[in-house]
Amino acid sequence: MPTAAAALERELLAQIPLARAMALRVVAHAGESLTLAAPLAPNINDKGCAFGGSLASLMTLAGWGVLRLAVAGRDLDCDIYVQDSTIRYLAPVWGELRCQARPATGESCAAFLDTLAARGKARLRVECTVPLPDGGEAATLSARFVALRTDAAAA
Repeated sequence: MPTAAAALERELLAQIPLARAMALRVVAHAGESLTLAAPLAPNINDKGCAFGGSLASLMTLAGWGVLRLAVAGRDLDCDIYVQDSTIRYLAPVWGELRCQARPATGESCAAFLDTLAARGKARLRVECTVPLPDGGEAATLSARFVALRTDAAAA
């Protein structure tokens, strides 16, 4: 796993108790895309499929992680928040939870980072998908995240 992705996984597991309880792991990071996964067992509901709260958490953390990796790549110190999100639950997940996150269509990490560097604050819309084995979607999240610089250069 690339160093940045491994560092993100360590950060999530150290800083977010829920990520530890979910047994979350980073499985891929390429360009502006991030894939997280978690086993079904600690994320199961009373019906034997994935708990909706676990899916929501996995997608939110994946979206947050896209921004976290972007700002780390430019050595910017920031606080990152989810500003708003919409989740759609489309089908049950009966196995491993897996989520891919990337900037929404028309958005880019480069433009987000340029705005963040210039203004000390920036927003990025992110799309997250939990795929089904047949190629469909089990759940989607569309979210807007905000980053606020906390380093001296932001002042």
